[in-house]
Amino acid sequence: MDIMESLHVSLDALRGNKLRSILTTLGIVIGVTTIIGMMSIIQGLQNFMVGELSVLGANTFQIQKDPPVQFGHLDEKYRNRKPLTLDHALAIKRHATLVNAVGPETWRWGEVVRFKERKTNPDILIAGATPEFQPANNYFVEQGRFINETDVDYSRSIAVLGLDIVEVLFPHQDPIGEYIRVGAHKLKVIGTAERQGKTFGESKDNRVIIPISTFQKMYGDKRSLHITVQVRDPNQMNQAIEQVTGILRAVRKVPPGKDNDFEIFTSESLIDTFNEMSLSIKLAAIGIALISLLVGGIGIMNIMLVSVTERTREIGIRKSVGAKRRDILWQFMIEAIILGNLGGVIGIGLGLLIGIFIGAATPLPTAIPLWAIAMGISFCTIVGLFFGVYPATKAARLDPIEALRYE
Repeated sequence: MDIMESLHVSLDALRGNKLRSILTTLGIVIGVTTIIGMMSIIQGLQNFMVGELSVLGANTFQIQKDPPVQFGHLDEKYRNRKPLTLDHALAIKRHATLVNAVGPETWRWGEVVRFKERKTNPDILIAGATPEFQPANNYFVEQGRFINETDVDYSRSIAVLGLDIVEVLFPHQDPIGEYIRVGAHKLKVIGTAERQGKTFGESKDNRVIIPISTFQKMYGDKRSLHITVQVRDPNQMNQAIEQVTGILRAVRKVPPGKDNDFEIFTSESLIDTFNEMSLSIKLAAIGIALISLLVGGIGIMNIMLVSVTERTREIGIRKSVGAKRRDILWQFMIEAIILGNLGGVIGIGLGLLIGIFIGAATPLPTAIPLWAIAMGISFCTIVGLFFGVYPATKAARLDPIEALRYE
């Protein structure tokens, strides 16, 4: 009996017990669905996060007092750090030879902006900035002008508006030259920003940019700044980071051998941090899937043992007409492999549907990793082989005379 004939016999046997075959594969289905579904979600999330975290250009990095990614309560060592100030930004600007622009900035969320009888929702971001904010953040004006050094030096009461604010407050008129109110403060509109879109589902067009000195007059100068640094040559990013680190350590009087009391990150480092986090989720999903596959494999072995018992006379007849041990072995091994892969095919289909549904129902792009499909099929084949060996060997070793006598 050749392999093709064994395949036909195996398929006939499985078709004769359709319900039992499907129920046997449930563990496999759950395991493969978990692999494909979870990997599709995680891959889509990774693709989404790469785009969202690429907020800094290839030649830009940012300095903050605290880590950019935080979970739970902030560690005490971060809370005790000194704030980053304008003097620190000025020191970098004076002494760092590898940088092109140094843009200190600070933020306040939750303000209401008013113009006459109109007002925005209380979700406006107020940014205190310097002229370097534009090149460092790729945040350019569409109309009017941006903040200049004189505006900062004299703490002028001026503002550049995001387009969401323009649409609410100035739906039918030019905002340039008009006066808006933020709390008790009156600001003259000197420009409007280009459309920025969204990050993590939140609009980047609901911002008011004002001189950083004006911001500190309005809200105080105690909060720590963010310092965005643009490097002259992207190929010298690491050298520039080292140079800026040395300058800040000297200015902030960090003793030799002590850790930095500030954080430096790039878009690439943020993406690497997220990828490390997602790796743990992937491993957990694979672990859950392997448990389901193990359960499914045990189910396959049990059903195959029952099948061997039920078909003992059939095995005896086959052996009596010339079937060899390897023919019986192959027949039952192929049945086990088919059972495993039947569950795999159903699981892959369900996993793909989950990935497509998530892509349609959320901002995450649909992403079906081919390696996860290949992994699912491979696992199913391995499970079928591993758990089919014992029943197939038992069937192949049956004595034909004893098998024919079996009732």
